[in-house]
Amino acid sequence: QVQLGESGGGLVQAGGSLRLSCAASGRTFSDYTMAWFRQAPGKEREFVGAIGRSGSRPYYADSVKGRFTISRDNAKNTLDLQMINLKPEDTAVYYCAAKVGLAWITRRESYDYWGQGTQVTVSS
Repeated sequence: QVQLGESGGGLVQAGGSLRLSCAASGRTFSDYTMAWFRQAPGKEREFVGAIGRSGSRPYYADSVKGRFTISRDNAKNTLDLQMINLKPEDTAVYYCAAKVGLAWITRRESYDYWGQGTQVTVSS
């Protein structure tokens, strides 16, 4: 198993930036495909982006492409989400998630482990 914990959320004005981090512990971090999801009030949890075990070629949802960047440091067991040019519609609780393999990376049901989430609020 792997335990996940997010940090770095907060309140930011539209156009601003935030960097979220996810710290992993337990089983070998590099065994897992990692992802970020988000859930706004009254909406389903949606895919933001994912990154493979080696950290190459991350994949993003169209809504964040060009604004968000996912990276991982397997030596430090951390996953990051750099967010720039934030919009009010980015307001949500952001979760990191882990799964084995590369199948169905955009589907929340395919992820086995989740963090507790961190709130991001973007004011207009």
